[in-house]
Amino acid sequence: MASLTSISQSHTLLKKPNFTPSIPHNLSSSFTPRDFLFSKTQSFKLPQMASRSYVVSASTTETPRKRYPGEAKGFVEEMRFVAMKLHTKEQAKEGEKEVKQPEEHSVRKWEPSIDGYLKFLVDSKLVYDTLESIIDEAAFPIYAEFRNTGLERSEKLAKDLQWFEEQGYAIPKPSSPGITYAEYLKEISDKDPQAFICHFYNTYFAHSAGGRMIGKKVAQQILNNRELEFYKWDGDLSQLLQNVRDKLNKVAESWTRDEKNHCLEETEKSFKHSGEILRLILS
Repeated sequence: MASLTSISQSHTLLKKPNFTPSIPHNLSSSFTPRDFLFSKTQSFKLPQMASRSYVVSASTTETPRKRYPGEAKGFVEEMRFVAMKLHTKEQAKEGEKEVKQPEEHSVRKWEPSIDGYLKFLVDSKLVYDTLESIIDEAAFPIYAEFRNTGLERSEKLAKDLQWFEEQGYAIPKPSSPGITYAEYLKEISDKDPQAFICHFYNTYFAHSAGGRMIGKKVAQQILNNRELEFYKWDGDLSQLLQNVRDKLNKVAESWTRDEKNHCLEETEKSFKHSGEILRLILS
């Protein structure tokens, strides 16, 4: 996707149920169903209930559980799959959403302005400040897993805004889209870790993919090709992303299927908030 909500990345064998027959207490520990059925030297009769249980269990076939798209590769792939479906066809080949807003068009069609871009950077910094503060404070232990990942953007954005100020531009105050999103992140982080992790993933991974495309396009059009710190990472970005993927997959291993689905359902809200901030570039 050519937006901050872009994420660049993308059965089951039927098993016979294991069966352990119900054995009466007065039988030898070495007794097996085969002994019972074929031995000529033993004459045991199982109680009625035990016998019925044996027949039913032996004839029952385990129903395979439905696999979720991407599940076999880990939960991060499930999140990526859901996110890509919320793109438009202009943004990604896997996209299914119809174009309704200016920022949902391909970045090639954008006409950014300096004033709009500054609003976007300021609101983005507020969101990253909030995310990184939540991670540092770690209301839930799993948040601490994502400290110092190398994906942090707050300090980078501070340097960029300082540079703009040095060029004589007035730095605006955060606007409604950024303030609203930051407040929402604080709210869910205290009570809903699965929802928060969804926003964490979509924000950082989108910026590492479509976000970079946006940065390059804006730099070409209004910044004389200057590359901002916002689009630079210390170290190999692909490895930094893989490290975080591994952590996300590990954290999600302890979640129930319902908790995973709840996380996935939060993706649409993540897109809504980030899209409103992205739209500032074109204001």
